[in-house]
Amino acid sequence: MTIKQNVRKILSELPAGVRLVAAAKTREPREILEAIEGGAGIIGENYVQEAEKSREAVGGRAAWHFIGHLQRNKVKKAVEIFDMIETVDSAEIAREIDKRCATAGRTMPVLVEINSGREPQKSGVAPEDAEPLIREIAALPHIRVMGLMTMGPLTGHPEESRPCFAETKRLFDRIKGLKLPNVAMQYLSMGMTHSYRVALEEGANLIRIGTGIFGERPRK
Repeated sequence: MTIKQNVRKILSELPAGVRLVAAAKTREPREILEAIEGGAGIIGENYVQEAEKSREAVGGRAAWHFIGHLQRNKVKKAVEIFDMIETVDSAEIAREIDKRCATAGRTMPVLVEINSGREPQKSGVAPEDAEPLIREIAALPHIRVMGLMTMGPLTGHPEESRPCFAETKRLFDRIKGLKLPNVAMQYLSMGMTHSYRVALEEGANLIRIGTGIFGERPRK
């Protein structure tokens, strides 16, 4: 199937209230445009420089989410490009986003990235450390905490991701129940091509799909 057909098929199968992020890492602007034509309303990018080129070519035809690991020296440009940053995992990076947003005269919606598998090689805050971090971030005037994001295991059977997704959903519900100022807890971003169905069962309302839309990346 074409990229456009893939997007339409996925969208047709999603429950009401669930939004699709087309994960466009290494993809060409023409491929991103085809995904948008298929109905993808959000484009996810892992790299700031790559996103800058793509957004110049594609424009504002979709919302742009940053879904990679954000380095401090890339924050200024990220604030110019993206409509949401899904991967905030430290007070330091949040303060930098807040500072750059103050200069730009805007407020950035963010998700806090949870390392639900407690994997040392991955970014994200441990579930037990999330609440203090969210309280600290929420005090920043140019940031709006909109929910949580987690990766889950990248390999193996999709069911291996279920405990990670379930724990992140429990955390999401608990923090939502606290009704913290400047914390909306609207989005739970979980699941990729191999695991998004399990993520949906565990309460995700934002899913990030790359291969399932664009096909396998060409090997270099």
